Amino acid sequence: MLNDKLFKRVLLDPVSAGADELFIVSGYATSAMAFHHLNNLKTELHKDVKVNLIIGMCVLDGLSESNHLGFKKIMNEDFKGSFTCRYITNTPQLHSKVYSWCKGKTPVAGFVGSANYTQTAFYEKQRECLVKTDPAQCLKYFKSLIKDTIYCNHIEAGSSIRIYPDAAFARFKRPSKAKEILADETPELKIAGVPFVKVPLLAKDGTLPERSGLNWGQRPEERRQPDQAYIRLPAEIYKTDFFPPIGQDFIVRTDDRKILTCHRAQQNGKGIHTSNNSLLGQYFRNRLGLAEGEFVKKEYLEKYGRSDIGFYKIEDETYYMDFSEPS
Repeated sequence: MLNDKLFKRVLLDPVSAGADELFIVSGYATSAMAFHHLNNLKTELHKDVKVNLIIGMCVLDGLSESNHLGFKKIMNEDFKGSFTCRYITNTPQLHSKVYSWCKGKTPVAGFVGSANYTQTAFYEKQRECLVKTDPAQCLKYFKSLIKDTIYCNHIEAGSSIRIYPDAAFARFKRPSKAKEILADETPELKIAGVPFVKVPLLAKDGTLPERSGLNWGQRPEERRQPDQAYIRLPAEIYKTDFFPPIGQDFIVRTDDRKILTCHRAQQNGKGIHTSNNSLLGQYFRNRLGLAEGEFVKKEYLEKYGRSDIGFYKIEDETYYMDFSEPS
């Protein structure tokens, strides 16, 4: 039985032994986990691996909109051709956790147990175990479910399962019990009642840093891409567990419906980065009405109407970021 180092032993080691395709059946899953796993396979192992995922409990509980958009983005853009995601659409719901590795078309490693395809499960935030089993039976089980699924990027996916406003997932243990009025509430009411932090963009002395934060890339002597940026977290935030620990990815849904895959970096995890930090800088420059690569001044934030960012914790791996203009 495996009950420690599950990410390495179950999701990476089979690749080092020659496996090149993974078939997953998981009751629950997060798009942050999918991105984190695929990114590790690509950047750490330098392997061309395909991951196929079936999510089983969404037929009962639906999905948060952030996760749904995250899965679509990974399948359509970030890891196109290397990732597929399907949702179970027919009852009864499916709570299984099954992992089958193949080399070519041959099943070579199989695991079953309690661990959902989430970073919470695979990074020992909660106690989980998996056992080795017949990989051919695991693959057969995956294939038997396909007839009851729909691809996450199918045009009918949103009408085949319920895609809930993020706040419904944050405010109700079982989103399917959420009051239908949630869909009609104002944005403020939708998000109220979930963990929240406000992150300042200005330094303690009230200035906007010229070579860090939004202006991190403004270092021509280092030949940086000038759009590079990160979000600076003050100590009273990065010393808490509001954001995931260093080394884990998380999904950020923005108030203007963009999806950013982020992680914490720098000393003590005091900075929120994206995999390509120019994307983060371009995002904020676009919101401020600036050109790509333009130096960000405090007066631009003042003209926009705010110098802070609001983060709402929807799930352990999913956040809502508010940088909307004040009404």
